[in-house]
Amino acid sequence: MSAHPSTFRIADASIRLDSMPSAGRDLEFTVGPEERLAIADAIGITALEKLEVKLHAVRFKGGIRVAGRLWATTVQPSVISLEPVTQEIEESVDRIFLPGGEKEYAGPADAEIFVDLEGDDLPDHFEGNEADLSALIMETVALALEPYPKLPGESLGAIGDDGDTESELPFAGLKILKTPEDKG
Repeated sequence: MSAHPSTFRIADASIRLDSMPSAGRDLEFTVGPEERLAIADAIGITALEKLEVKLHAVRFKGGIRVAGRLWATTVQPSVISLEPVTQEIEESVDRIFLPGGEKEYAGPADAEIFVDLEGDDLPDHFEGNEADLSALIMETVALALEPYPKLPGESLGAIGDDGDTESELPFAGLKILKTPEDKG
């Protein structure tokens, strides 16, 4: 059940722009077990045991601005022992969605492009009157994951693979192949 992040949709994670009140709209939901399983598969973790989302969307420059928080409990294998590692995630969300995709622009071939690395992220885009926030939620969880999870107290030295002794070095066994003429 491999769901591609751009095609998978969380049932309650969409906002219609045409029916949004002037004060905005709150979205509060808990993602169900089947959807959590699909999200875990899509982002490459063992399990997503909990995913709760609280967002507030308001109109913003012809689109919407979505801000709030999400809470998740993830399980992924330890990079050392492969035992399951549980991680509690609490992340803030703040994203702008504008209608329509990015326009094609074929500027001059020698044009310089200025990229502001310190500035805000570029807005996301949506087609029609509905913005799907599924990709935003999945991306937020994926970026909050510990890239090298390990259990408390685990280290490579603890499992006897510290590589300090000469006999454990990768090419130590090749010494016996050296002839007396090679040693001089």
